Amino acid sequence: MTQARLMDGTATARRIVEEIARKAAGVTERTGTAPCLATVLVGEDPASVTYVRMKQNRCREAGIESRHMALPASTSTEELVGTLRELSADPGVHGILLQHPVGDHVDERAAFEAIAPEKDVDGVTFASFATMSFGLPGFVSCTPGGIMRLLDEYGVDPAGKRAVVVGRSAILGKPAGMLLLARDATVTYCHSRTRDLSAAVREADIVVAAVGRPRLIRGQDIKPGAVVVDAGYNAGNVGDVDFDSAVERAALITPVPGGVGPMTIATLLEQTVTAAARQLGV
Repeated sequence: MTQARLMDGTATARRIVEEIARKAAGVTERTGTAPCLATVLVGEDPASVTYVRMKQNRCREAGIESRHMALPASTSTEELVGTLRELSADPGVHGILLQHPVGDHVDERAAFEAIAPEKDVDGVTFASFATMSFGLPGFVSCTPGGIMRLLDEYGVDPAGKRAVVVGRSAILGKPAGMLLLARDATVTYCHSRTRDLSAAVREADIVVAAVGRPRLIRGQDIKPGAVVVDAGYNAGNVGDVDFDSAVERAALITPVPGGVGPMTIATLLEQTVTAAARQLGV
């Protein structure tokens, strides 16, 4: 039996970052100002600390300045909103990333909405979701945006295909479905209360797993020849798809890690350079 071809997000992202670096250098040369991404982290969650450090390293590779705001875990909603509003008003900052989660005591949505839309390079605000859904200029949510770039890289045209998105979070599942819909896929959203999830998945030409439950999607439920995008990341480097069984039935599949994750960061950096160019008038 032929195994699925791997969709290599690491290699694809590396090529994108090389192009971003050229664009960032052009912005810096023309304006005397390097694109700048501000990252905000509340508390010291080990995974979040690792993610932020990874993003800072990628910024350096791409010629993007990185400004980091480390806030204590006790930071209130009001304090976090104040910090984000200050960064939004700072002309030296072109993009803002609030690393989530931020703690149960913080109103995450209120924090997201404190980010100016023109600096929302992570695509988390109401404004970004609206522009993304209506196909207007703006910034896409980074993981869904990275998924679409990866599909393009591997020649997957969503038009006319049945796409099943498993997960409905505001910054992953919902926007992923909207981006697929904009590309003329027929989209079904599934979630924790979906009856007979297996039946829905079996109809899918494209499966996007984004629910945060390890190995929820089994190979026996994958339609032969389907494209499987695993946007889940769970303890032990395990995705939301049972990779070993799914690889036997899919045509294309993303590994975990090395699939969607690098594409998320590449999209973040690309949108930061775009934001800087717009704000600096080049």
